[in-house]
Amino acid sequence: MRIDIITIFPEMVEPYTNGSILGRAQKSKKVTIKTHQLRKWTSDKHNTVDDKPFGGGPGMVMKIEPFDKALKSLKLGKKSRVILTSARGKEFTHADAKRLAKYDRLVFLCGRYEGVDERVAEHLADEELSIGPYVLTGGELAAMVMTDAVVRHIPGVLGKSESLEEVHGSFPQYTRPDVYKKWKVPSVLLSGDHKKIEEWRKGK
Repeated sequence: MRIDIITIFPEMVEPYTNGSILGRAQKSKKVTIKTHQLRKWTSDKHNTVDDKPFGGGPGMVMKIEPFDKALKSLKLGKKSRVILTSARGKEFTHADAKRLAKYDRLVFLCGRYEGVDERVAEHLADEELSIGPYVLTGGELAAMVMTDAVVRHIPGVLGKSESLEEVHGSFPQYTRPDVYKKWKVPSVLLSGDHKKIEEWRKGK
């Protein structure tokens, strides 16, 4: 899989995508993650990516032209998906992560300022996604969150398939020492009785 993240702040994204599991996934050729400076696709000397909104209002709106030129230059294939990070988009879920992991290529368009020209959502993006019912200063964090969640589902990225949350569910985890400052690990986990341990976990 290849993931492209289009932003005016690539320096925010690259340290995260090049580290830890995402970094290892790239080194092992399981995924390629590229960040792109949106200003590269501007045509004026100031590399302008925003302008005043029609109809008036506070702040600036990101222009459609740089996004359009960026997507054309990436030459996307059939199994590609273009996602606009948007506070008003559908809330991203675990099911979305699994769905998006089946594509060959994902492109995240990161908004800033007061938003993005609506024609980007209408004509360039395949969908708008949000990571929660709140507003961020930009779409970079959302793109990183979704990238992280998707890449985990690429075969071979995680050492064990059991590391995927849907396999073992969500339950409290403990490790050594079994007693710390009088705080004890539940005795059932020390029993060696796997049936009882499984029942305990299902009850959490």
